[in-house]
Amino acid sequence: MVTFPRKRMRRIRREPWIRRLVAEHRLSADDLIWPVFVVDGANRREPIPSMPGVDRLSVDLLTGAVTEARELGIPAIAIFPYTDEKLKTPGAEEAYNPDNLVCRAVRAAKAAVPDVGVICDVALDPFNSDGHDGLVRDGVILNDETVEVLVKQSLVQAEAGCDVIAPSDMMDGRIGAIRDALDAAGRQDVAVLAYAAKFASGFYGPFRDAVGSKGALKGDKATYQMNPANVDEAMWEVALDVDEGADMVMVKPGLPYLDVVRMVKEKFQMPTFVYNVSGEYAMLRGAGDAGWLDYDKVVVETMMSFKRAGADAVLTYAALDVARLLRG
Repeated sequence: MVTFPRKRMRRIRREPWIRRLVAEHRLSADDLIWPVFVVDGANRREPIPSMPGVDRLSVDLLTGAVTEARELGIPAIAIFPYTDEKLKTPGAEEAYNPDNLVCRAVRAAKAAVPDVGVICDVALDPFNSDGHDGLVRDGVILNDETVEVLVKQSLVQAEAGCDVIAPSDMMDGRIGAIRDALDAAGRQDVAVLAYAAKFASGFYGPFRDAVGSKGALKGDKATYQMNPANVDEAMWEVALDVDEGADMVMVKPGLPYLDVVRMVKEKFQMPTFVYNVSGEYAMLRGAGDAGWLDYDKVVVETMMSFKRAGADAVLTYAALDVARLLRG
């Protein structure tokens, strides 16, 4: 190896143009997916205190927001509902109501901006009066019964115009059941993005505020979400979802699990996404607002860390911020 003084590493760092030429990874708006929260009503914008800069939007305001995202070059959004408490039941029937808030939001978004991809979360926590991702009986989260409801939920979302079904519930066997149901309904065009390695994390708190499930949640989600200590188990989870027909897989959360992102990408060599979750966003945004960090700098640095780990795309509440910064 050539050493100093013949080899001077700073020569390839001395000007912006050469730093751009030798950059090993690239970040662009094409890498971003913007999660949005929707709420019933008209002309309604509700700030989420635990997620500074993030609002719940009524469907009429959503269309303008999606248009802005498209103009910034963001290729896709992911829709999450804040469901009226009166609509939440132990059976989560509102999840498969074809005129529920999610379906109305999908139809409006696709009508307003047809070339933006729409991803729909598939899980029961926004609709379940118990606050869990699955049905609950005597304190036990039911797997197979939940999968039946998730299939119904997926079908109404696909019919509304959703491009990508994204099961986040972590029930066993749900990817295969949803894929089979979509195909049987003639919806072979709808892709499946599996939340394949979703960990039982403390970083989800602000999200539960945003969708209104925090107060209803009884117990925790450790019987279906993964133990943060386990990596081999994550590989099993991803392998099962791939075998069942997932088109893309995702690791969630992001920053504490960059090692898992890298392992998934290297092992499966398929589209691998990462979710920069609400708690991660809130830490950076909160510290930036307090003047403790340069938010603009650290948020772009964080996105680059995901790309460097091997992620093909990032779901992030900072998508608009990052896209604007990249446009510069």
